[in-house]
Amino acid sequence: FVEVYADEAILKAKELDAKRVGGAPMKKLHGVVIANKDVICYADHQVTASSGILKNFKSLYTATALQFLLDEDAIVIGNCNCDEFAMGSTNENSVYGPVLNPYDTTRVSGGSSGGSAVAVAAGLCIASLGSDTGGSIRQPASFCGIIGLKPSYGRVSRYGLMAYGSSFDQIGPFTNNIEDAALLLEVISGVDAYDATCSPKEVPNYSKELASTKK
Repeated sequence: FVEVYADEAILKAKELDAKRVGGAPMKKLHGVVIANKDVICYADHQVTASSGILKNFKSLYTATALQFLLDEDAIVIGNCNCDEFAMGSTNENSVYGPVLNPYDTTRVSGGSSGGSAVAVAAGLCIASLGSDTGGSIRQPASFCGIIGLKPSYGRVSRYGLMAYGSSFDQIGPFTNNIEDAALLLEVISGVDAYDATCSPKEVPNYSKELASTKK
């Protein structure tokens, strides 16, 4: 983690507890603890792309994909280290230092979303968001033994994601299992007026359609 929103997360958890006790219907991600990559904007929170150039910069708005998680009552606990400006494949190139593999600290975590992958693999959160241009979710997920998904281009809004390669970038989830990945994809997908490259196609009910006889 680059930063942990400890007090904010506890306050949010207490609010959700009160809603549940009060009989309010629980949303899809009620109380799910989620971490965010340090290239995905969150209003009034630091976003630096793990670069000294943006030290102490706070975002003016929230990325659409992250907002969709917040709208479903997820608890975002902090932002995670990555290769600087998401340009790397080992997560060794960060102003904050390297992210090591949680199973063997003599090895790398993969990149560029190494922090987001390790946060899930080490049990620090239930799921996290990363970004993938040429493997930056898929590779660290593989290195850390978890699930990482790069959605098809246009399935998830890129609004609020610091661009690396705009015609390839996608925000996607890290999870411990396929079911959680399907649920997060279902939540973060959809049309966004702020991103003209978003697909207008209806979002499938991924979490309910996992069973398949197809090879």
